[in-house]
Amino acid sequence: MPMWNPWHGCHKISPGCTHCYVYREDAAFGTTIPSDTVRKTASFSLPLRRDRYRAWKFPPGTEFALCFTSDFLIEEADGWRPELWEIIRQRPDCSFFFFTKRIERLSSCLPADWGDGYPNMAIGCTVENQCYADRRLPLFLSLPIRHRIIVAAPMLGQIDITPYLNPKLIEKVTVGGESGRYARPLDYEWVLDLRMQCIRHSIPFTFHQTGSYLIKDGHLYRIPRCHQHSQASKAGLDTSVRRHPQE
Repeated sequence: MPMWNPWHGCHKISPGCTHCYVYREDAAFGTTIPSDTVRKTASFSLPLRRDRYRAWKFPPGTEFALCFTSDFLIEEADGWRPELWEIIRQRPDCSFFFFTKRIERLSSCLPADWGDGYPNMAIGCTVENQCYADRRLPLFLSLPIRHRIIVAAPMLGQIDITPYLNPKLIEKVTVGGESGRYARPLDYEWVLDLRMQCIRHSIPFTFHQTGSYLIKDGHLYRIPRCHQHSQASKAGLDTSVRRHPQE
């Protein structure tokens, strides 16, 4: 899955941002531009790239992960986003998704032809604790979006999202811990509890990342970055629910 980062840089707005990996990776690579400075990248038109035979470099059916070194809805990108919507319109044969902590900005950032959502665009709303789940998810459910994902990452505490688990509106819930040297631990019991909430409401669940520190059965485990996704997968918690065709 290609990462499409048309702009880079972000500024912190909530507890989930405290140990943001964008800041950490910029520091590791010795980037001289501050991480909270938002700027366009050389990948701005990535989906439109062609090879020497004029064929798409990214063929039909490609799924793009969008804006993972920034936020798609960040204010500094308001002047660039219309061009990005045009690029997406030119590739209806591909699919796109982005996660955001700024869901309150979505309405003001949508293109005129959005309607009830582009069929090839999924949007994930990030919630790191109960406070931000209750703040962001009611709005998330009210917006015109075809494909909604709840993203509990980095999960910083036990979260009850039962009031928001409408299987006609939410397609998936995905959970992950925080990475990095100063990461806050993820308690495995929080993951199991959220998984059970999803099962009770017939919504698919994915445990996508353990984070650097995982508490399980009273023990604190340190998990190297290279194993955080694979260890989450090995836990065998992912579920898949087939919807009724009329839903």
